Amino acid sequence: MQWMIYGANGYTGELIAREAARRGLFPILAGRNKQKLHELANELGLPYRTFPLTQAAEVHESLIDIGLVLHCAGPFSVTAEPMQEACLTVGAHYLDITGEISVFELTHSRVQSARARKKGIVLCSGVGFDVIPTDCVALRLKELMPDATHLSLGFDSDLALSPGTTKTLIEGLGAGCVERVDGKLKATALGSRHRHIDFGRGARSAMTIPWGDVSTAYYTTGIPNIQTWIPMPSPLVFGARGLSFARPLLQVNAVQKLLKKLVERFVCGPDEAARAVMPTLVWGEAKNAAGDVVSVCIDIPNIYSMTVDGALHITSHLLQSTIAGGSYTPAVLFGSSFITKLPGSGNFKVIRSYS
Repeated sequence: MQWMIYGANGYTGELIAREAARRGLFPILAGRNKQKLHELANELGLPYRTFPLTQAAEVHESLIDIGLVLHCAGPFSVTAEPMQEACLTVGAHYLDITGEISVFELTHSRVQSARARKKGIVLCSGVGFDVIPTDCVALRLKELMPDATHLSLGFDSDLALSPGTTKTLIEGLGAGCVERVDGKLKATALGSRHRHIDFGRGARSAMTIPWGDVSTAYYTTGIPNIQTWIPMPSPLVFGARGLSFARPLLQVNAVQKLLKKLVERFVCGPDEAARAVMPTLVWGEAKNAAGDVVSVCIDIPNIYSMTVDGALHITSHLLQSTIAGGSYTPAVLFGSSFITKLPGSGNFKVIRSYS
C-alpha cells in the first residue's frame, strides 16, 4: 500500500517524514511548497507530489494510487475537510495530527462515520500528542470507573510551540473555551473555570482550555461531562478572563491573518536539544454520581517525539492490518494501554478516593 504524508514540509510533518525514512517506511511526501518538498525529498531519497487542497479534482487525482494519508498540514479547520473528502472518494485511510474540536466533530459525525464504513476505510483524527495520551487516560478512567458521569483531563509541559500549534491557539482565542455538558458542546469564557490540580509534580493553579478531548473523549468513553485543563498561574487566569472582551476583535479574519503571519515570521518550533528536555505529565480524573473519584497520571516524552512515534505506529498498523471501516479515536483503535507502549512513556499511576 502506498501512503502519503501531506504537509511534510511543515515542522511536525518534517519530523515524521525524517523518522519514517529512518525506519524504512518510504512515504510519498506532499504539500503546497514545491521548493521545500523538493529539498526534503531529495535529502531523504523519497518521492514527492505538490498540490493544494483548493481544487477537489486535483486532490483526487493526486491520491488515486494512495492507500493511506497522514495529514499534517494545518490549520486543520481549513484543510481537514477537503482531505477527508478526497480520502473518502478514492478509498484511502485518513489520519491527522489535529487538536481542533471542529475537526474531531467532523471526523466522528454520523455522516462521515457511515461513509467510512461503506468505503471500508479508517478515519482517525488526533494521532499525535493531540490526543493519544489524554485519550488513553480517558479510556483507562472509564475502565476504572464504568459509572463515571464527569471527566477532567489535562497536561503539564514546559513546551515550546511549533508554528502550526501556535496558529491553532490563535484560532482558539477567538472562539473562547469549550466543555461538554450533558453530552453537548458548550462555549464558555476563557478563565471561567479555575481550580488547583496535581498533574504529577504538586498542586498547581489551573484553568480550562478548548482542547480536543472535549470531543474525542466523549466518543471514546461516552462520559457526558468533560473539561480539559492546563496549569496557569492565578493572575494569568484572571487575565484570560479579560480576553473575553477582546474575542470579537480576535474573530476578525484580518486580525487572525496578521497574527498568523507574525507566527510564520517569528515562531520556528523547538530543536532536537530543546525537545529532549521537555517531558510532559498527563492527568485525568473521573467522578460518579455518588461522589467517588479516581485519578490517573502518566509521564510521557516531549509532545513532538510522542506525536512522531504515535502517528507512525498507527500508520504502520493500518498499512499491515485490516480494520473495519469507520471513525475511530486512537484509544478505541488500540486500547488504553497504547500510550504505555510508546517510547519514553511510563505506566499509569492510579489514586482513588470515596465520598
